[in-house]
Parts: sequence; C-alpha cells; structure tokens
Amino acid sequence: MANQFEEVIAKAYTAFNERKIDNALSTMQPDVQWSKAWEGGYISGHDEIKKYWTRQWTEINPKVDPVGFNQRENGSLEVKVHQNVKDLQNNILFDGFVKHVYTFQNGLIKTMDIELVENN
Repeated sequence: MANQFEEVIAKAYTAFNERKIDNALSTMQPDVQWSKAWEGGYISGHDEIKKYWTRQWTEINPKVDPVGFNQRENGSLEVKVHQNVKDLQNNILFDGFVKHVYTFQNGLIKTMDIELVENN
C-alpha cells in the first residue's frame, strides 16, 4: 500500500512544482485538510487550496521534492522533502528539509501536516 501512496505523492509534488493546480488537486479528497505552512493554520477543500497556492505564488517561488518515505505505525505516511523557496527576484529564502505527513482515504490524500526535521 505504501508504494501506491508514494505514487500519489510523487504526482502531487510534480504537479505542484509545475504549477498545475488541477493535477495536484486530483490526488486529494474534495474535503482535504491542508497545512498552510506559509501563512499558518489550516484550510479545507480544493477551492481553498487553489486560492492559497495562487496567492503564495504571487509572492514566493517554492519547489518541493520528496527525498524519503516512512510509513508510520498509525498508518500515516511521512515524506521527507527538500524544500527550496525563493522570492520573485530569485533570492533564496529557505533551502532545507521538512517532513510532510499525510493520511489517505480511498487512495487520495485526506490530510497534510508539516513537521520540522531535526538537524536540518
């Protein structure tokens, strides 16, 4: 099952990095709960994610690539990601690693949360 989830995650990150919002949203449940790392708090649903990402991309240029997967005992999937965030003038704002933690429902992303990686 973990491999299936890893494929869903890979598709979501590829779509995000290519700014293809609808392709990314196709990997998520309609009522997905999503962490707003850039602004804080959480949002729910495709429309809110679309608004959040569209707003985000007017101010920063993030690129996020999965580099490791860990299936947790509670069934969630921890994804270690390399995150490179630049401003619109191409200055690096953040270049490091974070953990994105996902739960799934019927093969699609149900929730996403963010954790810091120790010794980033």
